[in-house]
Amino acid sequence: MELSPGQTGAAGRARAALGRVAGDVESLLEAEREQLPLWIPAALGAGIAAWFALPRAVEWAALILASAGISLAALAMGRGGRAARAAAIAAGCVALGAALIWARAERVAAPVLGRPMVATFTARVVDLDRLPARGAVRLVLAPERGEGGLPPRFRLSVDEENMADGVAPGARIRVRARLVPPPTAAVPGAYDFAPVAWFQRIGATGRALDPVVLEAPAVADWRTRLASWRIGLSRHIQAALPDAEGGIAAALATGDTGAIPEDDNEAMRRAGLAHLLSVSGLHLTAVVGATMVMALRLLALWPGLALRAPLVLIAAAAGALAGIAYTLMTGAEVPTVRSCVAALLVLLGIALGRDAMTLRLVAAGALVVMLLWPEAVIGPSFQLSFAAIIAIVALGDQPLVRARLAAREGEGRGRRIARALAGLLLTGLVVEAALAPIALYHFHRAGLYGALANIVAIPLTTFVVMPLEAGALLLDAIGLGGPLWWLAGQGLRLLLGLAHLVAAMPGASAMLPAMPGGAFALVVGGGLWLALWRTRLRRWGLAPLILGMAWAAVAPVPALLVTGDGRHMAMRTADGRVALLRARVGDYVQDMFGELAGTDETALAFETLPGALCNADLCAATIRRGGRNWRLLATRSAYPVAIGALVRACREADIVVSDRRLPRTCTPRWLKADRPFLARTGGLAIDLDRGLVRTVAERAGEHPWTATNPENEMTAARLPARPSAHQ
Repeated sequence: MELSPGQTGAAGRARAALGRVAGDVESLLEAEREQLPLWIPAALGAGIAAWFALPRAVEWAALILASAGISLAALAMGRGGRAARAAAIAAGCVALGAALIWARAERVAAPVLGRPMVATFTARVVDLDRLPARGAVRLVLAPERGEGGLPPRFRLSVDEENMADGVAPGARIRVRARLVPPPTAAVPGAYDFAPVAWFQRIGATGRALDPVVLEAPAVADWRTRLASWRIGLSRHIQAALPDAEGGIAAALATGDTGAIPEDDNEAMRRAGLAHLLSVSGLHLTAVVGATMVMALRLLALWPGLALRAPLVLIAAAAGALAGIAYTLMTGAEVPTVRSCVAALLVLLGIALGRDAMTLRLVAAGALVVMLLWPEAVIGPSFQLSFAAIIAIVALGDQPLVRARLAAREGEGRGRRIARALAGLLLTGLVVEAALAPIALYHFHRAGLYGALANIVAIPLTTFVVMPLEAGALLLDAIGLGGPLWWLAGQGLRLLLGLAHLVAAMPGASAMLPAMPGGAFALVVGGGLWLALWRTRLRRWGLAPLILGMAWAAVAPVPALLVTGDGRHMAMRTADGRVALLRARVGDYVQDMFGELAGTDETALAFETLPGALCNADLCAATIRRGGRNWRLLATRSAYPVAIGALVRACREADIVVSDRRLPRTCTPRWLKADRPFLARTGGLAIDLDRGLVRTVAERAGEHPWTATNPENEMTAARLPARPSAHQ
């Protein structure tokens, strides 16, 4: 068929327009060619995160095949252009990331306990973590062969008074305990321990019921000696500094945070200072940097050595050894290992004569972490640490910022100090802005004054407390560490006072109900776009960033939350507070419901709500949402209820919630969430305004930590249709 002249002209104009667009894209990417490699770990992380977000195996396979297909198509059709190569590499990294985490999940597969059980067993201690503030010890155990029905590795909490003396990693113990499968999220949006346990190969958790019996002490090898020395060092520090100051000092030296009281922990979180309590890049930087400076100063005392030897290389090697030793001393937890890997890459760059910190080095560190521990991508530790360093480095790369904050010749000391403080404040504000969405997504809370608090807290910890603590430990060898311990204690007391002062200020922290995953993805994508590009292309990152923030701000908050066991139900009131079905609940349950509802107000009792009628066994209430009245019915005791009265109450209710199996004759108008139903769905988040129900099972899908747990089937239950307005 021949085209008319008009059609030919239109097709030609379209081809010309596409050619101009392609040319503009090529020009932009040519200008950004130095930044393109930075997107390799971003694309790899996107593939890993997508595997966690997609619920079914067929979707994981489709993602991998589609991404690989796009990569091949871009290579085939791109004709050598930079845009085609970039698209091919990015799509290939997405496919690689999804395949990498899928393979990792299958490779770490280990048996998981099928159902709760009480057993007496003999096991070897794999790891030990003392929690003095909670009066408990947490053990990771590997049962002896012949202990039938137990997974090869599980976690056990033991009360301090039930702990035998001499128990250390490598010891063999005997104990009676109650074990349960690793718990999934209680309700949608809550913390989910099941995937964490899966990748750590922990097949059960539990609590000791009797005192622990030590059957054989640990065999002396370097691992047990290191673990025992770490425990002894933590106890020594806590003896030198009592109370919370000793707990924080022990955390800085050994990574042991168990001795920090919960109220001080909460104050540090609300003040935006919680990052100081976990060994991370900040602490490793202080140790490595101090070691390098000391090594350079000491080596420079020998002129002959200074003239003949590469002192910077030797100092970098000394810093690397100090970083590795500090990582081992603090327990070699995965977040610390990640920070150590990043620090070693920085030292390698210094040794090669490169800039001490660039976005390429940060990207290389992130790439190493993703290849070794791809599951870390969805964890807050990885996201917070890399978001902070990316924000700092990207800010320092800005010519305007460098020009404003650079020192001037002949400038007075006062101006230099003011310029340094301004730079520290600006850096703190940018870092807080980068970390706030991550904190809101994972913890539903973000500190508002963290940037100001960190201006004091970070220098105080890095340049005062940690050097004093290191000096005190060295002087303790000759019994002269007391004065330095006192000074370190004063510094830590000042840090705690600052945390409590900031935490008590009005509006110290912002709270947000569960952020939608799509909104979080837009914010992260927009933030990376702003940080990784250098030309005007970076401005396009504002659109997804603003859209994601707006989505998070207007996302509907579920009116009802029901835990997967059916025992606990929370309703969000019109003024944003939470009303609980059962008055006697633990702090964990109350805090969880408050965070998901976006409030830290004290929870109300369900019976205090207008229109609620409760007795010891049942609660009924009428609430108005979505332009209609909803009648709720919930059981709250284990005692039998007269079947006739229960059936009549069910027929009058729209929603019935129970932790027991309800009779078939209990037929509410819309939703019957009893024990069999919740065993299939897990916890529920019920949006009454739109008549929608979200379940834990939707997110868990076919991931391996769900499929291997028969106690929580987590299969897709048949949810009721959205109720009509006349119901």
